[in-house]
Amino acid sequence: MNPHDSRKAAGRLSVAVLGAGLIGVDLVTKVMRSEHLDMRLVVGRDEATKGLRQVTRLGVPVAANGIQSLVESERPFDVVFDATSAAYHAEHAEKLLPFGTLLVDLTPSRVGQMVFPTVNREDIGSYRDLSMVSCGGQTSVPILHAIAKTHDIDYIEVVTTAATLSIGHGTRVNLDEYVDTTAEAVRTFTGVRDVKALVNISPAKPSPTFRVSMALLGRDLTTESLREAVLGAADRVRAFAGGYEVKACTVNDGQGFVAVEVTSSGDQIPRFAGNLDIINSAAIQIAEHYAADRLSMAGVEHS
Repeated sequence: MNPHDSRKAAGRLSVAVLGAGLIGVDLVTKVMRSEHLDMRLVVGRDEATKGLRQVTRLGVPVAANGIQSLVESERPFDVVFDATSAAYHAEHAEKLLPFGTLLVDLTPSRVGQMVFPTVNREDIGSYRDLSMVSCGGQTSVPILHAIAKTHDIDYIEVVTTAATLSIGHGTRVNLDEYVDTTAEAVRTFTGVRDVKALVNISPAKPSPTFRVSMALLGRDLTTESLREAVLGAADRVRAFAGGYEVKACTVNDGQGFVAVEVTSSGDQIPRFAGNLDIINSAAIQIAEHYAADRLSMAGVEHS
């Protein structure tokens, strides 16, 4: 059966999640709430892992043969979320390319087109491999992009702080890639060349809420002009990530400072793990935009 015929019949796009860690399990719960996405399969490497057991209890089919489980599936999936590791994403993209799948990359691999729901939505339909960059990138770039459109910025520093309990194994082995990819995204979407990205993993108890701080040096910065850009950008992000909150927005002697905290919706992850919530919420938003466009083209109507 042609997958496009299946799509029309179901009224939703078929979805698989590759990876059953902290990010993958939370993605499953978010996909299950979507009116445009149909959660079909979660793939890991070991049937005994905690993540696969969790999604099995949610009633979602699982497989344990990695990317081959998707390649050998009876029907191709419309959308695949890659929640594994940056080291494997290029291989995953290559193997899924013949199937016309939209691959949404939640690793900091820098292989695909970087996307942000409120910044470059128009790119979603033009690429088959979309990079969600990083949790720090999804938190900071919408705000920094808005600031750079109306201010002349010379330097940007982004500092991400996340609780140790919200950082899974895949993220820990990708910390260098996380830093490099976040910095490159800031450069790309602000036009500022002098950018530094840092990450702190905090063992503090109680676990601190996910926080991203942004320091800027530039000309003609005022608290009023900064606040106008920041609050407008934050409102647009909050439309799909309700726990996104600006905690500071000031200018002193030409130096701007913005701090954002993100709390999670608390599905399968604790509220302090806003790092997982922001990148997953953005990924779902991207996939839903893609699905709405494709379903509209296929003549599918939703109530």
